[in-house]
Amino acid sequence: MERAQIEATVLDMVQKARGAARSLSAMPTALKNAVLLDVGAELIAQQPYILGENHKDMLAGEEKGLSAAMLERLRISEKGIQDMVQGLREVAALADPVGEVGEMRRRPSGIVVGRMRVPLGVILTIYESRPNVTIDSAALCLKAGNAVILRGGSEAIHSNLALAKVLQKVLVKHEIDPAVAQVLGFTDREGVDILLQQEAYIDLVIPRGGEGLIRAVTEKSRIPVLKHYKGVCHCFVDADADQAMAIPIIVNAKVQRPSACNALEGLLIHREIAGEFLPKVSLALKNEGVRLLGCRLSCQICTDMIEPATDSDWGTEFLGLALTVKVVSGIDEAMDYIDRYGSRHTEVIITRSYAHSQRFLREIDASAVMVNASTRFNDGGQFGLGAEIGISTTKLHAYGPMGLKELTTQKFIVYGAGETRS
Repeated sequence: MERAQIEATVLDMVQKARGAARSLSAMPTALKNAVLLDVGAELIAQQPYILGENHKDMLAGEEKGLSAAMLERLRISEKGIQDMVQGLREVAALADPVGEVGEMRRRPSGIVVGRMRVPLGVILTIYESRPNVTIDSAALCLKAGNAVILRGGSEAIHSNLALAKVLQKVLVKHEIDPAVAQVLGFTDREGVDILLQQEAYIDLVIPRGGEGLIRAVTEKSRIPVLKHYKGVCHCFVDADADQAMAIPIIVNAKVQRPSACNALEGLLIHREIAGEFLPKVSLALKNEGVRLLGCRLSCQICTDMIEPATDSDWGTEFLGLALTVKVVSGIDEAMDYIDRYGSRHTEVIITRSYAHSQRFLREIDASAVMVNASTRFNDGGQFGLGAEIGISTTKLHAYGPMGLKELTTQKFIVYGAGETRS
């Protein structure tokens, strides 16, 4: 497409989305839920069509030489469709945050001031590979009253457009402006660049993918971006930790799903227990196929299980079965290390000390700080949010998993009875 045509198409999309967002913000909860459930039913009805379109993407991906991992993320299976349907049902079952009113108080002037929860407006989601994000993101945005523009990767264009057709069909059936959920229908990268300049129409950009994608979006965007560059998560095992409890926590955090952003990437062990604890935890990790990269002292303690780490290993998000190990003098050195190498994602302390647990909770800067639990719990579903659209590792306007409530904001509302300001 010519640039002028791309610009015209993008401008038309964002203007329609802005107009549709106003009507969506007042949509009754029952109607939003009915739409979500009907999208699920339509996914099942259109399953042969969706799988056929996904097959086109799979064939093209194989021809392009996409990795096995990338192809697996790209694939839509019958189970994948069932998972999308289940996700839609779960979002429909969640309480609707839009319109909640709280903190009402009467001021000396006589006015009553409160706060009402309202949608953000128009959200742009940019993502790679996984076509299910098309349905997941649309569901959360719609339930939270936001219009959404979805831009998936070129490798999934047929799949995403097929899913968009399902969304649009259901919206039209319910006499809802289909502009509340739009998929960018072309793969030119210029389209993304132009979208990222539309601050007059788009309120938030949510990139979902690797660090490279998120940094590229952040550098080009004039619109606030939900940032989540990487997940470099640590666990500090304190001197008085319950060692029998610590080992399964550490193994679970590293091994259960090592490619996830909330997987453990760094293990810090108090010097007082390193000689006793490190061999035991190292053996448990090695039995799971984990490669251990350690500091000089940890290598001396476990000469046959830990290899020397290089400077570049510290603070690395391995996304696989590798883990750095460092022996520290105590909680202060552990917290200093986390401050230097962490990514503000998830940090854990294993301790029996109430004082140390409270210091760790207060002083560690991360979206989730845990005591005696696996890093793998930093997840919207596990936290009771029902679902999440991503994890924010910056503090504006949300920190941690973003569920329905995090896709809204609050405005002040005022009730008066003729009061004037003196």
